[in-house]
Amino acid sequence: MSFHEVRFPPNLSFGSVGGPERRTEVVTLANGFEERNTPWAHSRRRYDAGMGMRSLDDIEVLIAFFEARRGQLFGFRWKDWSDFKSGLPSKDPEYRDQRLGTGDGETTVFQVVKTYESGTNTYARPIRKPVAGSVKVGLGGDPKIETIDYTVDLATGEVTFTNPPPIGAEITAGFEFDVPVRFDTDRIQTSVASFQAGDVPNVPVVEVRV
Repeated sequence: MSFHEVRFPPNLSFGSVGGPERRTEVVTLANGFEERNTPWAHSRRRYDAGMGMRSLDDIEVLIAFFEARRGQLFGFRWKDWSDFKSGLPSKDPEYRDQRLGTGDGETTVFQVVKTYESGTNTYARPIRKPVAGSVKVGLGGDPKIETIDYTVDLATGEVTFTNPPPIGAEITAGFEFDVPVRFDTDRIQTSVASFQAGDVPNVPVVEVRV
């Protein structure tokens, strides 16, 4: 898929509205009970970039970014200000934030994931677009050094160890991350008069699978 490893201006995405969506198929039976199923293993996020526009200069930046992506043609990175860290939003990422897996003495590549927990239920979200310089990795409870002990593929979210982690060693990581998205429209309509009156353009953005 065509993707540009460039982030939508964070100051413009700060005021955006959006979040995760799921697709659930619900069938109501004759006795009133329901059968529910989902064809999606992972949620998909949607945002409205127009909500972050505060001036005509912002509109100019938006149009330039839109044109450079050729509308819907090329994907890009998006900072979701409500969910962009491995831990709590108020804290800096730490290498013990998320569990990536357990060493088997052979595997060297591990996918960065963020696990969401509620009660006894969990959802592991693959993180494909970690932020450069933010990924901190631990092995067996000890912090490791990037470029010496491991490397991070910022385009796929894979951590590759220089040497295979030993059997039973827990691999953990802390990080910041972006969401891979594209514009969900091939047209942006703006009006100086309406914008100055308080109206903002509708600029839908949708997450893409990478």
